[in-house]
Amino acid sequence: MMKGSYKTAGVLLVVVGIIIAIVIPQFTSRRNLEVINKGPGVTAVKQLSDYFPGLAGSAGDTEVYILDSGKPGGTIMVLGGTHPNEPSGYLGAILMIENAKPTEGRMIIIPRANNSAFSHSDHMEGTPAYLQLQTKSGERTFRYGSRATNPIDQWPDPDIYVHAGSGQTLAGSDTRNLNRAYPGRPDGNLTEKVAYAITQIIKQEHVNISIDLHESSPEYPVINAMVAHENAMGIVAEAAMNLQLDGVEMRIEPSPKNLHGLSHREWGDATDTLAILMETANPSQGRLRGEVSSDSIINGKDALYVQAAKIGRLFVPFTDEGHPIEERVARHLSGIAEIVNVYNQKMPQHIQFTNLPTYQELLNKGIGFYL
Repeated sequence: MMKGSYKTAGVLLVVVGIIIAIVIPQFTSRRNLEVINKGPGVTAVKQLSDYFPGLAGSAGDTEVYILDSGKPGGTIMVLGGTHPNEPSGYLGAILMIENAKPTEGRMIIIPRANNSAFSHSDHMEGTPAYLQLQTKSGERTFRYGSRATNPIDQWPDPDIYVHAGSGQTLAGSDTRNLNRAYPGRPDGNLTEKVAYAITQIIKQEHVNISIDLHESSPEYPVINAMVAHENAMGIVAEAAMNLQLDGVEMRIEPSPKNLHGLSHREWGDATDTLAILMETANPSQGRLRGEVSSDSIINGKDALYVQAAKIGRLFVPFTDEGHPIEERVARHLSGIAEIVNVYNQKMPQHIQFTNLPTYQELLNKGIGFYL
């Protein structure tokens, strides 16, 4: 009897050892960042901890790319990777880093805003850990992460998350959602510290326009949309009208005053910046989706969403063509460009940049052509 127990224990130890040998290298590799190429406009690369030293050495610290024209003007900040399961946000930010060249004013781009959330995937979702994109220089790999900070970096979740600034209560897991943590606090948890550091960038760098790039599922009402703080609504409304004239449909939504922790609300309340969030259509996030793979995330196709569209369950058109990554990134970049154009017509401090593809160029050539 004892011999049998020893054998069973030995087998279990071997199995556990194999699991550890498989899992630990995968986890470690998720911590290793893929290379982002510094484009012609990048003049400096800082860290979030340069703005809030309390993040130094933590999983929340991340790169902040500065593109300075050398000429006086305004400053725009663009965030990707607030939710790393929304790839058009961070791929759009990376494309800007690798291509954009400011000619007046500055651009500040954070491609992996919640760096910790890139190091794991949402459990029970069956999503891939990586995306593969074909580029001019060959295949490049990018993370497909989670909506929230890795629990290894911030644990445990409370039963109820209480937003520090307002007392608003949400589900406990929202304590790890960067877009529920603004304006952040220096003595808070890791997610709140990241939010605080980003808010400090806006204040210390006197950022005029702040744009947070997101994606949402096709059944979500706020989709292919710009959500704006009331201080930015005039510029956003005019930009959306101009986009529509160019054939790019973009809804506008006001930032709700009674929902706290969101970038478009708290940035606008806590600073002088024009705070805006943008959403594009990503079927891999939805509840009605089929199987998710790197290919389906990139091509944006899903047969179940085609059926859902036919019975009126979606807030965005959905055909066999899907919503490919180049369309979603093009929507973000076109929105940014038009917001800046309208801003320049109304404000004395201008922001000018070149070398970014147009909406149609991205559709025709694909995102890989520019990476």
